[in-house]
Amino acid sequence: MLFSRTHPGTNVTVIDLFDRSESLKPMWMQVQGFQDAISPIMQNAANGVHLICYSQGGLVCRGVLSIMSNHNVDTFISLSSPQMGQYGDTEYIKLFPHYVKKNLFRFCYTQLGQTVSVCNYWKDPHHRDLYLNISNFLPLLNVESTNPNASEWKKNFLRIKKLILIGGPDDGVITPWQSSHFGFYDENETVIDMTGQEAYLKDTFGLKTLAARGDIVTYSVNGVEHTKWHDNETVFKNCIAKWLT
Repeated sequence: MLFSRTHPGTNVTVIDLFDRSESLKPMWMQVQGFQDAISPIMQNAANGVHLICYSQGGLVCRGVLSIMSNHNVDTFISLSSPQMGQYGDTEYIKLFPHYVKKNLFRFCYTQLGQTVSVCNYWKDPHHRDLYLNISNFLPLLNVESTNPNASEWKKNFLRIKKLILIGGPDDGVITPWQSSHFGFYDENETVIDMTGQEAYLKDTFGLKTLAARGDIVTYSVNGVEHTKWHDNETVFKNCIAKWLT
């Protein structure tokens, strides 16, 4: 295991929840499940913990970090996660055989659609009003829609010491791939990077504060497909290992 070679003696726990078809369960259900699993680990780690969260799991972890007022996460490493949403004809779409990206909103932005995890962060730039009014996960997390817990969640999220964002142009699944760095499409499907996003400019959940602290680090890595990130030794060595101290 990569961890044992670079950090011998470090306690590593893999949270094995919501695998395979279970990963389609609603995002808030997954957030609650992971919070329940992580809480006792944190309680037994007086010096804090690091979180490495991959793909959809990166959004689950953000949810946990937002709602937990007593978490002791030092470094949050988001590994190829659609942090600012997903919109593209990639592997995700195969879950919905009768749809393509331009019409998936017809399913995702319904009460039934919102019972499927992918739809909780499907962000169609051409139907933003529906996204804001119907989607019950990502708009709340980003405080793009009204969230009465926004200030508390922001305070909780800012308990982290470092935010490490890892992604790359050859991912093939996360679309746009810059979503892994909190970038996303505008209404013309032009990618606007993190610093141009409303959530950053208004500091709705703490991104701008983290940047001002110097606590956001981004890595763009070429040549890594989506399913290869978590076992790529070069990615681990160059982007992850140094933050696990």
